[in-house]
Amino acid sequence: MDVQKNLYEIAISLLYRTSLRKALQLLEHYDSAEEAWEHVDDPHKQEHLDRAKREIDWINEHHISVWTCNDADYPYRLQQCPDKPIVLYGKGNIRHSEGHIVSIVGTRRPTERGKELTERLVRDLRDRLENVTIVSGGAYGIDITAHRAALKYDVPTIIVPAHGLDRIYPAVHRPEAIASLENGGLLTEHISGTEPLAPYFVQRNRIVAGLADAVVVVESQSKGGSLITANMALDYDREVFAFPGRPQDITAQGCNQLIRRNQAYLISNADELIETMNWTTRNTPSPSTQTTMVELLEDLTPQQQTIFRKLEEAEEGMHINLIVMETGLNYSDVASDLVMMEVQGMVKTLPGGIYRLVR
Repeated sequence: MDVQKNLYEIAISLLYRTSLRKALQLLEHYDSAEEAWEHVDDPHKQEHLDRAKREIDWINEHHISVWTCNDADYPYRLQQCPDKPIVLYGKGNIRHSEGHIVSIVGTRRPTERGKELTERLVRDLRDRLENVTIVSGGAYGIDITAHRAALKYDVPTIIVPAHGLDRIYPAVHRPEAIASLENGGLLTEHISGTEPLAPYFVQRNRIVAGLADAVVVVESQSKGGSLITANMALDYDREVFAFPGRPQDITAQGCNQLIRRNQAYLISNADELIETMNWTTRNTPSPSTQTTMVELLEDLTPQQQTIFRKLEEAEEGMHINLIVMETGLNYSDVASDLVMMEVQGMVKTLPGGIYRLVR
């Protein structure tokens, strides 16, 4: 890759770091970035050009890939976004425009249910689709859970950090970042030396949203970065999906809010996402999609198995209060387990608080 030709795009991105739309308008007005740069009138112009030259030296030394918004191989989904990054820097084996791309986001303090939903979603997308890539921001919580699941199931994953490629934040996620380089990698709009400052996390979210065909919110509080990402995705005409949760759960408030406002499709599994997106599935389901009920039962906790056995006794289903009474379990625990079992496709909710096994 001839990075030298990107000198002026890099310089413009540095000069207009806080005025992205102005920079994009400048590039659109002239035939080339070099011509645009010639018409820039700024006392710090040479300073930024010199910094861009040093960055190119660093890029060449560390084998960084570069895509600018003027390049034909710039991510075509991002190309459609009015606030697209001028320059993207990548490390690894990144195929940012191939197949189906799903961004998975959520709270930094997920529940065990949220982690299980994330891993199952990634696994089932892998099983049902020929070519899928998982994107997220590499943060604590749902982000890193999605990346780890992708690495576990050999799914390409792209980490979008809010800093330059000379560091990893949080540092504890360095193993996942290194592992992703084989099948995916790191993608950012920031030059080396850029620290993970608060404003950059919001900027990062637009890449997570714009790079994808679909954005999935697994768990979210009523406010937070995942809702910002969801709203950005809506602005970009991307499809947004959310897993529902119990109204009293803090980590379900954001997802329920998106669903209630018709801003996100309610889903309980990967098949519902695939159906809504009208994606073609594999001709022959892989073994994990042919999992028998016996195998599913083995994955349940002892408490969930108790609920399952109780529901087996009721052909027409059971009211949640009756399940609680006959099992002696805590109501909130039973309610949470029933939601999880429904997401797994084992239980169906009927009107009036009745639950029945899917047979």
